[in-house]
Amino acid sequence: MVIINGIIHPVGGAVIQSGFVAWEGGRITAVGEMARLPQGDLGEVIDARGGHVTPGYIDAHCHLGVFGDSLGFEGEDGNEGTDPITPHLRALDALNPQDRCFAEARAAGVTTLVTGPGSANPIGGQMLCVKTDGAIADRMVVAEPVSMKMATGENPKTVYHERKESPTTRMTTAALIRTALQKAQEYAAKRSNGKGDFDPKLEALQPVLKGELPVHIHAHRADDIATALRLSKEFGLRCVIVHGTEGHLIAKEIAAAGVSVITGPSLTDRSKPELQNASLTNPAVLAAAGVKVAICTDHPVIPIQYLPLCAALAVRGGMSEEAALAAITKNPAELLGLGHRLGTLEPGKDADIVVTPDSPFSATCVPTVVVLEGKRVV
Repeated sequence: MVIINGIIHPVGGAVIQSGFVAWEGGRITAVGEMARLPQGDLGEVIDARGGHVTPGYIDAHCHLGVFGDSLGFEGEDGNEGTDPITPHLRALDALNPQDRCFAEARAAGVTTLVTGPGSANPIGGQMLCVKTDGAIADRMVVAEPVSMKMATGENPKTVYHERKESPTTRMTTAALIRTALQKAQEYAAKRSNGKGDFDPKLEALQPVLKGELPVHIHAHRADDIATALRLSKEFGLRCVIVHGTEGHLIAKEIAAAGVSVITGPSLTDRSKPELQNASLTNPAVLAAAGVKVAICTDHPVIPIQYLPLCAALAVRGGMSEEAALAAITKNPAELLGLGHRLGTLEPGKDADIVVTPDSPFSATCVPTVVVLEGKRVV
């Protein structure tokens, strides 16, 4: 199959003003100018009619399928608020592929997402990367687990304060994370010597300590971001900051730590104290400091179909359109360790492709074509 006559945004290279994208068997086979369109039978031909052709969008942090749409408590499976340390929990065991928001994601051009535990627990469990089409969760998986979710700041202390249990301060939240990681180190030493009983929590933390599995740490305030950086340095963790609302206040420090940031949600009000310094300039300031930035919806905080609008708000805040497009395609793929497969229009990558009649950042723009692993889904 092939899409022709489009403005091609490879994201991994220069924009092609009149070009094509061809694919076969779910993988891209060729990208180029129309003058270089391969001859012969290319299968079904889709005419973009001068529209924009981009990689499928990637939401690097949300809770789709784990917090059910309009279901209340029955569909809320993202926060195990009875135990603050739950690294052994797997988002895969909670994912509901029948959530109607998967269809809304596809219709908006979101072909891949990361979903999983919320931020009630200092260590919440294992995040999951999936494609947005499928009837069985196991068949949607791109990477499982893709990261370990941790949380600092307001949410853990609020949840457990209401239960009159620990943690109720930021100090205790950090101490619980630190203690869990120290116990996991001691556990590994014992197990290597053939001692100690199997512990599912401490076992789940081994890939984190070995640097095999990154940690996605929920942090809004600058001091909470600093705590996340401190813990990561102490234990040699591969850290990604999630939200990073006040990242613009310490952008140089984040860049110096070599840490990426998944920013958002931006299309919302300052609904709690730690959002008081929220700014649309945050993605641009972080990127200018040298931080790799991805943009997320945090669905259901912002419905996932508005991911392109969140990128558009980053443009309003000072990002270029190409940088904002990279923040919902190439950058999330790379910080998730999936850049070899996702995020750009290049031969060998997954054929996840979106066609829009005008700029994907237009408020009125609706994709006319969405291709997911070579299959047209819109």
